[in-house]
Amino acid sequence: MVRSLAGAVPSESRLRADARRNSEQIRAAAIGAFQGRGLTVPLEEVAKAAGVSKATIFNRFGGRIGLIEAVIEEVVATELLAVIDHTRTIDDIGERITYYLTAIRDLQYCQPAVNDVLLQTYPHSEQLMDICRAGSEANDELIAAARASGALRPEFTAGDLHALVVDNALALKHGKRPPRDDYDRRTTYLLDGIRGRPSASGGR
Repeated sequence: MVRSLAGAVPSESRLRADARRNSEQIRAAAIGAFQGRGLTVPLEEVAKAAGVSKATIFNRFGGRIGLIEAVIEEVVATELLAVIDHTRTIDDIGERITYYLTAIRDLQYCQPAVNDVLLQTYPHSEQLMDICRAGSEANDELIAAARASGALRPEFTAGDLHALVVDNALALKHGKRPPRDDYDRRTTYLLDGIRGRPSASGGR
């Protein structure tokens, strides 16, 4: 008598369901880890939080780059692009500069993954580099408009803004994070330092 193997081997639908569940668990764990500590969190820790092996991450996502691209929208892109979009709706150029720099620095302080994007930590990720290009275009656009209006010091360039943002990313990623009050106070100093100076007649 031949013993039936029915139920001894998982069905294809069961395997697909298990794969989907594993992928969802990995995505959720990656979002939490990346938002809290940045994109460089060891994959072993993501796997442990998801209740799977590191090999499963490679099987489902192909490794770190694939995992980053699977969650980058939730971790970074949505908020960062929302800042850029809102900046473009502000008519007053002075208010536009204040909002943009304050919002970007706030994201840098609160979302470590933003600094990994700004530092182009994983240049092989096409989605990460697309976000960088969007940010670069927004920087150039803002500085061009601000310089034309006299809202910024005439010698201040888009390259200067980029350098300030990158320097801040490096300090937050590799240094000791300052208290929030000190950080916000320095944002004010930065804004005061780059704004255009009133002329003797009171104009710009």
